[in-house]
Amino acid sequence: MKGLIKFGAKFKKLTVAAYSMTEILIVLCIIGIILLMVLPNQTSVIGQAKAIEAQAMLNQVYGLEKSHFYRFSKYSSDLPEIGFEQAPTVDEGGQAVYKIEIIEASENSFLARATSVSDLDSDGAFNTWEIDDKKMLKEVTKE
Repeated sequence: MKGLIKFGAKFKKLTVAAYSMTEILIVLCIIGIILLMVLPNQTSVIGQAKAIEAQAMLNQVYGLEKSHFYRFSKYSSDLPEIGFEQAPTVDEGGQAVYKIEIIEASENSFLARATSVSDLDSDGAFNTWEIDDKKMLKEVTKE
């Protein structure tokens, strides 16, 4: 008897103006389609923002390597030796997206690399940046 009111001998059904379930589902489907059209455009923006992290860390490595070179007249292949501490990466429970490593170091040159630990656009290629002793920062593998 819920929703019914007795008026004398007759029952009258009360109705409330509202949207039907079908109308709500149609609106949700339209919102979902719009989101699917917008999200692929956002992944490149996210990739560019993450690349800034790699560039900043490589610039820091460059400065530390130059400082080490001025003190010892050679570049180092050991990150802790130059004073660089790698932040924990996302696969280690941290927040860093890039793993930093020194690929080669000699008395006259060095090459450091930042490699993404996660595939941001799920294409199988991990974004990679490199910097050398001439401060040539370049993207080796695009995201």
